Amino acid sequence: MVASLRDGRFVLLGALGEGSQGATFDGVDKREGRAVAIKRFQVRGARSWKDVELAEREARVLSQLDHRRLPAYIDHFEEGGALYLVMEKIEGESLASLRKRGASLAEADVVRLLRDASEVLDYLHGLAPPVIHRDLKPGNVLRRPDGSYAFVDFGAVRDRLRPEGGSTVVGTFGYMAPEQFQGRASPGSDVYAIGATAITMLTGCQPEELPHRGLAIDVEAALRGRASKPLVAAIARMLEPDPDVRPGRIAPLIAGLPAAETARPDARRRDRGDDGDNAPRVERAERADRAGRVDRASRRADRKADRAHRRAEKRARWRDSVRLPWPLALALSVALTLASLAVTIGLRVLAPLVLWALSPALGKGLRRTASEVSEAGRRTSKALAEAARSLVRDDRAGAAASDGGDASPPRGPRRVRITDDDRGPAAADREAEAEAEAAADEARDRSRRRR
Repeated sequence: MVASLRDGRFVLLGALGEGSQGATFDGVDKREGRAVAIKRFQVRGARSWKDVELAEREARVLSQLDHRRLPAYIDHFEEGGALYLVMEKIEGESLASLRKRGASLAEADVVRLLRDASEVLDYLHGLAPPVIHRDLKPGNVLRRPDGSYAFVDFGAVRDRLRPEGGSTVVGTFGYMAPEQFQGRASPGSDVYAIGATAITMLTGCQPEELPHRGLAIDVEAALRGRASKPLVAAIARMLEPDPDVRPGRIAPLIAGLPAAETARPDARRRDRGDDGDNAPRVERAERADRAGRVDRASRRADRKADRAHRRAEKRARWRDSVRLPWPLALALSVALTLASLAVTIGLRVLAPLVLWALSPALGKGLRRTASEVSEAGRRTSKALAEAARSLVRDDRAGAAASDGGDASPPRGPRRVRITDDDRGPAAADREAEAEAEAAADEARDRSRRRR
């Protein structure tokens, strides 16, 4: 099969796959000299206009995405009664293809999958509005030659949590979260789908073939002897049927899992002793090395937290010693509140409206700029409002002090609280340094009072 599109720029070389939303072809971008994947949707053969809307939405959403684990958008157009979406061709093999060959993933590979999926979902769900894939499954996850994972096929994507006119039931049975059968989807729905993909690649069984307990997959029974307890616990949380209980992010669930290694899925073995007697010793050494790195990182974090705590106390003492007169503080608070209101109107309402109005003529990039301007306005307005509230609190405290009230506790030596786990030579030095600093502050206070 050889055909050209877009006045000969794109050449179709052969079919890559076919799904409910259209067929995907291997192709070449002759102008740029690169391999591409071309997705075709036949408008004339569409079952309903909703299918056409999903195809157009896929092109629109993909054109706004920019992430190393997602296919890059190149072009989309209509030609010969069909819609075409041209995107970067990602080299790799789908997890569905691995399953067909009888291969499965070892635990380390599944951990790598969860980490890569967590990175992508945090990016998609953090957009404004959030983008929900709705059809994550082995067929839409590619394993690259370097062992990393990419996520494709946004034919079921939803870019609003509550679109007007309701939602359509879209997804693949077994990988769809229960709420999707009611036409509802949220970031937690994608978390469920990744959990179902992970357990499928560990067991080699489809989700509906696994043991269940009520409406939930019995993850512990399905993975007994196949995965470590922390990984089992993480996947069980991801496959929680109740969307109100299920986490909306993967990252907190896998934070304690060991760093994933890269290996070919058909060359890995679940049994740690399959590679010979030396394998357990090597793995124990690797675990000890990882534990040492974690311990050193923890100590660095403790030292950093202590320094931040001392800086915060210094700033607090400076604010206490330099308090504005309450009429001036009140006037500044009102000015900051008015500035916050002006920023809200200008950056969150007027500027985005102007950019959206100009986007049909000047390009869709202005829509992304409108979202960024609105988000910047939100952060600026929030900061101004918080500063105004802080001045009001200081104003009240100053008024209370002028009336003879006890607005703040009497000064004295301030100690930094150090837990028993942190004690040792370094911790003792830090505590002594903090006490010396507090004593010096107290001496300076006494000197000021004498003057």
